[in-house]
Amino acid sequence: MAAAESDRDPPSALCSEFLNFSARDTATRWLEAADLKHEVYRHLAVYVPRILCLGPTPGGGGAGSSREEQREELACQLLLLAPLEWFLLGEEPSTGLALLQEKNQPSPLCGHVFKVGEPTYSCRECAADPTCVLCMQCFLGSVHREHRYRMTTSGGGGFCDCGDAEAWNKGPYCHNHTPTANTRDSEADPTALLPADMVARGYSIFSIILKYAVDLLTWDQEDQVPAGLEPPERGDTYYCMLFNDEVHTYEQVIYTLQKAVSCSQKEAVSFATTVDRDGRKSVRFGDFQFCEQAKSVIVRNTSRQSKPLRVEVMHSSVVAHQCFALKALSWLGQVIQYSDGLRRTLCQVGLQTGPEGENSSLVDQLMLNDSKMWKGARNIYHQLLMNSLLMDLKYKKIFAIQFAKNYRRLQTDFLEDDHERVVSVTSLSVQLFTVPTMARMLMVEENLMKTIIRTFVDHLRHRDLHGRFQFDRYTAQQAFKFGRVQSLIGDLKYVLISRPSQWNDQLRVKFLEGLDAFLELLKCMQGMDPVVRQVGQHIEMEPEWEAAFTLQMKLTHIITMIQDWCCTDERVLIEAYRKCLSVLSSCHLPEGEQPISLSVAGHTVETFRYQVSQDKVSIHLPLYRLLAGLHVLLSRTEVASRFPEQLPLGELSPPLLIELPLRCLVLCAQVHAGMWRRNGFSLINQIYYYHNVKCRVEMFDKDIIMLQVGASMMDPNHFLMIVLSRFELVHIFSSDCRKRYREANKDVVQQNNTLIEEMLHLIIMVVGERYVSGVGQVEPLEEVRREIIHQLSIRAMAHSELVKALPENGNKETGLERVIDSVASFKKPGVTGRGLYELRPEWTKHFNLYFHHYSRADQSKAEEAQRKTRRQNGEDTALPPPRPPPLCPLFASLVNLLQCDVLLAVEGAVLHWAVEPSGGGWTESMLQRVLHLVGVALLEEQQQLENSSGDDDVTFNYTSKITRPGEAPSTSGSVLALLESLQNAPHLEVHKDMISWILKMVSNIKTMRERSCSTSTVAVSQGQGPEEMVRDKDKAERKRKADMARLRREKIMAQMSEMQKHFINENKELFQQSLEELEASTSAPPERSPPGLEPMCVSQVCVGPRRVGGAEPRQLVTCILCQEEQEVRGHGRAMVLAAFVQRSTVLSKNRRRSLPDPERHDPVFMHPDLSMGVHTASCGHIMHATCWQRYFEAVQLKEQRRQQRLRGHTSYDVENGEFLCPLCECLSNTVIPLLPQTRPPDPSVSHPSLEAWLKLTNQQTAVLRYTHRSQSGGVAEEAEPVVPEGFRVDFAPQNPFSSSVSEMVTAFSVSAYKVGLKVNPNEQDPRVPVVVWSTCAYTIQSIGTHTHTYTHTHLRGRADAVCLSERLLMDEQKPLFGSLPCRQDDCLSSLTRFSSACWTSAPVTTTHTHFVRLFTALHPDASAADAPCVLDMDMFHLLVYTVLSYSSVHTLDQSRWSSVDSAHLHLLHLVTVAHLVQILLTSTTEEVCMDQDGAGSQEEELTCQLYDRLRKHLSSVLPEVTSGWQLYRRVKVGILPFLRSAALFFHYLNSTAPPADLLVAGPGQWEALCSYLSLPSNLLQLHQSQHTQLEPLIQRWCCHPGVRRSLQGGGAVVQFPRESNRLIDLPEDYSVLINQASSFTCPRSGGDKARAPTLCLVCGSLLCSQSYCCQTEVEGEDVGACTAHTFTCGAGLGLFLRVRESQVLFVAGKTKGCFYPPPYLDDYGETDQGLKRGNPLHLCAERYRKIERLWHQHGIAEVIGHAQEANQTLVAIDWQHL
Repeated sequence: MAAAESDRDPPSALCSEFLNFSARDTATRWLEAADLKHEVYRHLAVYVPRILCLGPTPGGGGAGSSREEQREELACQLLLLAPLEWFLLGEEPSTGLALLQEKNQPSPLCGHVFKVGEPTYSCRECAADPTCVLCMQCFLGSVHREHRYRMTTSGGGGFCDCGDAEAWNKGPYCHNHTPTANTRDSEADPTALLPADMVARGYSIFSIILKYAVDLLTWDQEDQVPAGLEPPERGDTYYCMLFNDEVHTYEQVIYTLQKAVSCSQKEAVSFATTVDRDGRKSVRFGDFQFCEQAKSVIVRNTSRQSKPLRVEVMHSSVVAHQCFALKALSWLGQVIQYSDGLRRTLCQVGLQTGPEGENSSLVDQLMLNDSKMWKGARNIYHQLLMNSLLMDLKYKKIFAIQFAKNYRRLQTDFLEDDHERVVSVTSLSVQLFTVPTMARMLMVEENLMKTIIRTFVDHLRHRDLHGRFQFDRYTAQQAFKFGRVQSLIGDLKYVLISRPSQWNDQLRVKFLEGLDAFLELLKCMQGMDPVVRQVGQHIEMEPEWEAAFTLQMKLTHIITMIQDWCCTDERVLIEAYRKCLSVLSSCHLPEGEQPISLSVAGHTVETFRYQVSQDKVSIHLPLYRLLAGLHVLLSRTEVASRFPEQLPLGELSPPLLIELPLRCLVLCAQVHAGMWRRNGFSLINQIYYYHNVKCRVEMFDKDIIMLQVGASMMDPNHFLMIVLSRFELVHIFSSDCRKRYREANKDVVQQNNTLIEEMLHLIIMVVGERYVSGVGQVEPLEEVRREIIHQLSIRAMAHSELVKALPENGNKETGLERVIDSVASFKKPGVTGRGLYELRPEWTKHFNLYFHHYSRADQSKAEEAQRKTRRQNGEDTALPPPRPPPLCPLFASLVNLLQCDVLLAVEGAVLHWAVEPSGGGWTESMLQRVLHLVGVALLEEQQQLENSSGDDDVTFNYTSKITRPGEAPSTSGSVLALLESLQNAPHLEVHKDMISWILKMVSNIKTMRERSCSTSTVAVSQGQGPEEMVRDKDKAERKRKADMARLRREKIMAQMSEMQKHFINENKELFQQSLEELEASTSAPPERSPPGLEPMCVSQVCVGPRRVGGAEPRQLVTCILCQEEQEVRGHGRAMVLAAFVQRSTVLSKNRRRSLPDPERHDPVFMHPDLSMGVHTASCGHIMHATCWQRYFEAVQLKEQRRQQRLRGHTSYDVENGEFLCPLCECLSNTVIPLLPQTRPPDPSVSHPSLEAWLKLTNQQTAVLRYTHRSQSGGVAEEAEPVVPEGFRVDFAPQNPFSSSVSEMVTAFSVSAYKVGLKVNPNEQDPRVPVVVWSTCAYTIQSIGTHTHTYTHTHLRGRADAVCLSERLLMDEQKPLFGSLPCRQDDCLSSLTRFSSACWTSAPVTTTHTHFVRLFTALHPDASAADAPCVLDMDMFHLLVYTVLSYSSVHTLDQSRWSSVDSAHLHLLHLVTVAHLVQILLTSTTEEVCMDQDGAGSQEEELTCQLYDRLRKHLSSVLPEVTSGWQLYRRVKVGILPFLRSAALFFHYLNSTAPPADLLVAGPGQWEALCSYLSLPSNLLQLHQSQHTQLEPLIQRWCCHPGVRRSLQGGGAVVQFPRESNRLIDLPEDYSVLINQASSFTCPRSGGDKARAPTLCLVCGSLLCSQSYCCQTEVEGEDVGACTAHTFTCGAGLGLFLRVRESQVLFVAGKTKGCFYPPPYLDDYGETDQGLKRGNPLHLCAERYRKIERLWHQHGIAEVIGHAQEANQTLVAIDWQHL
């Protein structure tokens, strides 16, 4: 490495060079030079190696390297680029460029190039195709903002199409780009606006610089530079340059680099990140040998499994010139932005053909060497091409022609390369081929369509003997290439995406040439992947099937587009039809198949022997399907009827046309019948995709159409006989062998039954599927509407489900929005779920049970739903076929299928079998299908009668045929007679309504035929008459039956009720007993009973000697594990509550405060900013301690037993004591022991005054302090303090709890300590009880603050002070009591009682010490040097700590002179006054002071007095306040949260029922609250009444040096009330967020765009998630940016929004996380995770509030636990890397 330094210029030499260098003089010298190129090259040869690439790692990490980069940038600008600018402009560059820009007449094109992740908008109404997009600025200023649009994020590289008239059907310009007088005509030459000498200079300098850049980027010699660039003195330094590939993973590269160049993991990660981003990176710098050694290690290490990483040892001067070449290209791109004239000049330079002739221009050289360049170089020159050639319409065309000429070679290079398409020059095809005029020009001039298809076919080389594609035995590399070759289909789609409105002869010729190539492609697909039925043993290896279907899916849109093109020109359509038919006839069926003759129902047909169940069959028949599509177009455009002589219709052989599609459909039927089970899943998957919405348009649908084509051109009997033959069912219907079959194999009978059902279904589809424009007389929208009706007939559906169920066209449109509102009504979603569309009732009559796109499951669901709806509406349950639309003339003969003899014979046979209920030879589905077919035929006849002028016109005579007796196989009467006999058959009750409907239809038709002499309208109305009458009769009958059933039900219920009463009376004692137990066993504390039941004579007080004790001392609970019931007692078996303790920053007012050092942190005083607390939650389920211990041990054992290799993370961490509640599976990590309620106060004990109590307590604390010091040997000189009477320091109180309860008390204390301080368990640590008190206080505070947060902001600026407490509205409008869920209520009750007793498990002296410190903070004296000031203590925590620690001191007082309750009340009064002082000290009154009307009240006077006293103590640090009203308002608003929390605390501590006023939200809350806490409603009276005791205390609080320091700006002062923390405000429109994220760069990757920008919802920080670059070390482990952020922002818990995925991410610790639905919804009430659908998204305030509520309630960890339990894949994700 040392070799580098000697080669570097000393900084001083370069600095003096800077100072002496003149860019202007250099440019002047160049102007005068005879050989400009030689001069410029000489200048670059001298300076480039001295400025660039001097150090070990160009672009390495760290502050030094960024300084180095800045030095390089500055030197490049001054020494290299400034002379170029002077030369070009002839004046000072800044002036010259500004002048150029001023004079420029820009074209209206926007041309903004998209960054990765930037939002793009496409108008679904006006865009020519989905690739036409706008940037955010143009979109907001365009008309499309009001249209239906699609929003996506860019992959980078494309540009905004604003101003391109061809890209938009309307509204091509936004406000900024609308053409004005200054806008240049697109045809005018922009260079004419520039001075001629500047154009000449520009041309020469652009030629030199572009040639220089092209030569260096395509340079392949590592140790010498191109001619003319040799440096004056050549150094001997080299770089070992590592290049990117898409084969090796990050981990492989990092590991290899650590071995090869001996760097740290962090440096290796930095190298790997840069290589991935820029495409190359130097990893070593030094002499040749030093670098070669690293290269050999890298190659050796990466060549084991695949090709090695590309590494080259390059001379430093080559690297320097290549770096400058990139800077020069960027400079060219920037300069041409100032002037369209310069842009045109650069285009001329770039496309100027060189002396070598074809493909010798500089742009050609770049394109053809694209795959040899590294990623960074490609990106920069692609950007330049976009800024220059693609923005100049004239040169865009020239470039497009060059691109098309070289298309095959470019694609071949791309396929050999391994980089993504986005960094390949081939990706520019989207910019060229999607312009319709250009695509057609290229098609005509360069035969582009044919070129693309031929290139595609040539790259799919694997064929079988028949020339068909063969994808089996594909290697991974071939699969990779197949994936890449598919991009050619994308290019073909771009060319065909907009069909021409005007054709010319050249376009026709070239399109048909392209079609020939396409037909050759389809011919290679025809019959690929054939299958043969496995008999005997199961298939051994699943054959490859996915590649063929991938190809089919990719080509689906192309096939549709080709048909759309053919549709627009009759000559093209006729020619395409001919060509398709001719190719089809060249690959006809194989010869030599044995001819056979079939006869059914008196008809005979010649066909050949073929069985799907024995011979080869393929599902891929694209040529037949294309022909079917073209045949429909002939019908739709009426070409068939107008030019029949031009069509080769005579050459068609209908039996051959239907043969292969029919085989395909029979294959599906046999698979359904279970005949192909041994062929494995590959065949099942093929059948699934064949019917799937992605493929069916060009597969299944076209096969049905082909059968319709064949049937319309054949004798219907012959058609049906061939169908029977292929279904292998002829023998069943041609003879009376049915009887023999009864004894045959049951499986065979079942298979045949299924096949008959499938065949009947096929006939229904062939006759009934007319909703294709060209088959039936329908509009395209009717087809979409029918799809929607049938989807919504299954159930109500969300918009996205409907979109998925409909096929998309090439523009990603389904046509859904145009019809959905007419057929369905939209139901908006709530806080969960999504918006649903429900079918309007009037459209149910269009429901067809045998809709051809229903799967079997869909069909049964739809049938059930429709029958249920009809029953609810009181209608019959028949589901008759809907009225079919009329057929087009070319398909008109299809209806004859319905009345042909073979079908009648089949129908008659099935009905005949159905007469016998026990015969296994038929099924109800079969009968249902026959009834449906009969119904379709009757509707057809009725329609023909309605539309005819007389009886002679009607050729369809079904009714007369079904009334004739049948022929063979059964001569037992006509179809009609069979139906009549079946009508009342008991075993066919389900079908009764349908048979009735058919018989009514027959009678209607007969009536119509009889009255055909009268007008058709009369015929219709009279035809409807009898049907309506019969329906009314049916309705009446059904109503009568329903009434009878209802009466019967009521009678039975009355009898049951009577029996029940009788039983209860007989067993009264038993019931009484169980009721009592039930009441006792509910763990609900007594306050849950309604307020009306409480004795209200006593005013409810929860603290002090007047408090009212709990009404129900006994508390019975049931263990959820052993179901045993037990009373909660201190000396009984311990009962515990599952709980979860976690650290929290939800209430934090200072997230910047660093987390305390766990070992040294002193938690006795909580700061008012609540920067971190400990929260406890519970699911409320109770267990015996012993039961829980057994359960937890079993969980631990199970975890140990799991094999080591299977040991992924579970949703809970057993090592940290976590488990799932056995009942509700809620995440828990400890248990809270249940303790009995506190006893009611003893009325005999006196209640001392505050003065007496303070004096006594001072004496007690002095004694305790003295005793503790004497024990530690530190009180030699001190006099012993006076010991109060009866106070025994050495008294050891008896433990009030049994050993099992004590054990659990210790267990919870230690758990809270371990989690709260993040330390190892230690029972002896004096901080244990403090952490327990802390979690009690924090949990109450978080509930008191969030469930009941007020919004005092509403009160600002309001003058009337009447009923202030009424207007202190709660956030959720909930009362203080009575609104908490049971689980929270139980948790707080258990936690508070536990906290009051936890001192029993700690050493007594520990608690005494804590009380002494806490009391000293409240009552400072001379010895309290370390006490915090009044502004640095959270008063509620102080209250809880002092109250809970006082019990231990009180036990030492054996005199029993005062009760604990007195002390609690005095402590509450003291802390309340301290809080009043705190509020007054921190209140700011900058607001406009408003005088209250009338005289000031007593409250205001007292407030002002106290405030003035504080000002006096603090020597006027406080500002003067004139408005007492405002000051008092501040006090009242500020102290309310404290009072509410105190009320909750004493309520749970003393089990006192709350007063009625606090159980409801409403007026009177303030007075009720004060009364409940035994406080005066004017709190200032506390100070007034105890003035003499409190005044010295207030003076001492104020005189603490910390108070003055804080108020004079020595730190952030917390103001009261602390406003409830909210999640950050999110923008209403999601695209604003995407835009913000797109400009966010990774903070560690030198300006690189973050790939997964993630927003913290708590503090608003944007983070670079899921990337190596931003990993940091937390607790000895590398974690991603989000996980690291949670430890500073949320104490290990985080809520994030992944912006590009529109996904909320919850993270808890390093191993737990889950995804949560985002608060952004589209107009259909759905989220769009992953932004796949692209509908505009808007913020749903309710859903965001729900997430916020989860956070406030500390429910995130629980949600994660439940999510991971429900979805095991979440457990496997490495959450720590996010």
